[in-house]
Parts: sequence; structure tokens; C-alpha cells
Amino acid sequence: MRIGVPKETKVHEHRVGLTPDSIAELTALGASAVVEANAGAGIGFTDEDYCRAGAVIGTAEDAFNADLVVKVKEPLADECRRLKPGQVLFTYLHLAADEPQARALMRSGATAIAYETVTDAQGHLPLLRPMSEVAGRMSVQVGAYALQKAAGGRGTLLGGVPGVAPGKVVILGGGVAGAEAAAMAVGLQAEVSILDKSIDRLRELGHQFAGRVHLLMASRQNVLDEVRAADLVIGAVLVPGAAAPKLVTRSMVRQMKRGAALVDISIDQGGCFETSRPTTHDAPTYVEHGVVHYCVTNMPGAVARTSTLALNNVTLPYVKALVKKGWREAFKCDAGFAAGLNVHKGAIRHPRVAEALGLRPAACAA
Repeated sequence: MRIGVPKETKVHEHRVGLTPDSIAELTALGASAVVEANAGAGIGFTDEDYCRAGAVIGTAEDAFNADLVVKVKEPLADECRRLKPGQVLFTYLHLAADEPQARALMRSGATAIAYETVTDAQGHLPLLRPMSEVAGRMSVQVGAYALQKAAGGRGTLLGGVPGVAPGKVVILGGGVAGAEAAAMAVGLQAEVSILDKSIDRLRELGHQFAGRVHLLMASRQNVLDEVRAADLVIGAVLVPGAAAPKLVTRSMVRQMKRGAALVDISIDQGGCFETSRPTTHDAPTYVEHGVVHYCVTNMPGAVARTSTLALNNVTLPYVKALVKKGWREAFKCDAGFAAGLNVHKGAIRHPRVAEALGLRPAACAA
């Protein structure tokens, strides 16, 4: 099998699908690899590093001509046009919020496997978890900056100082990203609330944080009350494969403090604030209704080296399975891996993705 690793083309995206160490492990299995020139240069992985690992350095066209294309972010329009029937694409896709990309992948005829819908034996999302951890931790960092006056914020220090109350951080969603955000906010000595719809999850968080955070059921009234009082609201809601629910309406945003901040980790899946719209690392924030919004769609790309290493830690076993068995046999051996199939032979194969796009999911035929 020939593996292709193209250079990411999204704005300020320096992550890379496979590190030199990962390439070395794959070539040891008998695979060949072509890596686009300078694919990892932005995070310190040189072309020489890849050559030593057994890869050949080539062009973007070379990388997209491989049997298996391994990326980080969803393919842009010109990249979708490079794909063809019989190829396998393994990357983050987030198709529920991106119908044009979904249709471009359908037209390509390629088989597209999405990191974010692969599950493990417990039903968790092992390939999404490390980026959720990164985004959760980063959300407090970028939110704290957004609250500074120079960034358009109200001038609040999250941790406060003796004699001055700390800022209030409200986190919508108590999953991996939400829990990581809470840990960071607690570490900064902010006042922290987490809202979630699962009472069992709230109990787990209660044990984890031992009274250091306020835990609330995510009812509409509780969301409204908390958002009104917040200095920083972090949206960390996830429905695997589906578009994120809009938990914070435009009316709620209008009722927030002037200069408060919203960080939408869920923006890849369409965002959980009605006022959210995708931004880039070039222009990460905008102000609407007096509230600073941070909605960067590739937030972990800001810490690209850490994110790449964390991602490779979890994706490499799946890439190895594809190399050793091919995707059909790998899916037969691992139903959770099979849940990653989003597009095959011109059709959407994941039920929640199809539902979000208003399409009927097709049964997968080899």
C-alpha cells in the first residue's frame, strides 16, 4: 500500500497527518509513503527527517495519488477534486456542518473515513479525544485574552485578585473538552459552572472537581441565567456526527454583559451559539451584540506540534490496521472503526451525517 501525506492548506494549519516516527513504523510493515515537500516543516519535521524514516518527498499531486491519504483537516475544494474512486481518505471531516464538502467527496468516488466518528468499545471517540483535550485547555487561554480590553473585552482578569471577585466562566457541555476547560479555569481561580444534560455525567464531574465547580442541568432557563451572568462562555457541546445544537440564542447573547466573551469549540460542527460563524487564526475574533466571539475552526492548529504528536498517538494504530488489512477487513474486525465511514461510492454512509445533511444514509456495500 502507498500512503500519501499532503501538506495542510487551511489557513495557519501546520499540523501534519503522520510524523516521521509514524512513517517509520508504517514502512516497517511494508508500506511505501510519499510526503509532500515541507508538509511538517512548520512544526520542526524536515523533509530529511521523513526521508530517514523511509518516505519519498514529492508534490501535492504525488501525495493525493496514493492508495491511502492521511490528513488532519477536511480537504478543501481543490483537494476533493484530486481524490478518485478506489482511494481511501482518513482525516477529520465534520461533514454535518459542511454540505459543499460532503457533496464534493461524494462526487470524488473516494472512501472517506472520519476521525471524529470512529468509536471504541465503550462508545467513546478515541480519535477526537486528544483534539478535544487541546481545544478545551486552549479555550480558557484564548477566552482570557478575549476578555482583555485590547481584544475588545470588558477588561476582566479571570482569577481576580485579593479584594476583587474572579471572573465567571460558564461551560456548556461536560464532555472531554468541557472538563478540560473547567480544569484550566479552576486552575486560574475563576468561578466555574458546567452545564450538561446528563445527570450521570454531572455526578462524575462532581467527583472529579470535588465541589470546585457549580454543576447544573442544561435546561433553557439555567443556560439563560448562567450566560447572562458570565464573563466567559465556552461552548463544548458534541453530538457525534451531527450538527451541534444551538444552546445559546441570539436573544441570550444580547442579554450578556458588554465585553463578555464566547469561545465556540463546537464550531467545526456548526457551532452551539446562534451568533457563531467560522473564523481563522488570521482573524480569530469578532464582536457581535457587544460580545467578543472566538470561533476558529482549527483551534488546535495554534499549538500544532503538540496537537500533531497527540493525534498520531491515537491514529497510528488505525492507519496500521488499514495498511495490514485494508479498510474492508479492518472494519470487519472493529465495528467502532467501521463507524468512521462517512462517504463511499458517492453516498453518505453515516446515519447522523446523512440526517444532518437531509439525505438518506446508504448501506455500505464493499
